[in-house]
Amino acid sequence: MPQPLLLAAALWLAAMNLTALLLMGADKARARNHRRRIPEKMLFLPAVLGGAAGGWAGMYLFHHKTRHWYFVVGMPLLLACHAALALLLGRWLG
Repeated sequence: MPQPLLLAAALWLAAMNLTALLLMGADKARARNHRRRIPEKMLFLPAVLGGAAGGWAGMYLFHHKTRHWYFVVGMPLLLACHAALALLLGRWLG
């Protein structure tokens, strides 16, 4: 993979992981303060777009959404899919 493309992919993944982590923290803070919550679709969106590790880390760092099976199963499953995709792309391009 050309270096600029690799850098762009790394920046994208870093941004999505940070976004997912921060959204989990923000939603937990909103829940504690009885404020309007972030929709679950919006919590999953950055995870689907490459930030599953950040979303999964945020779940356990902030103790948020750990009782919802679709988060407990979905985040690691998305992470596994992303890892498999990275391996496939690495073999295909490398």
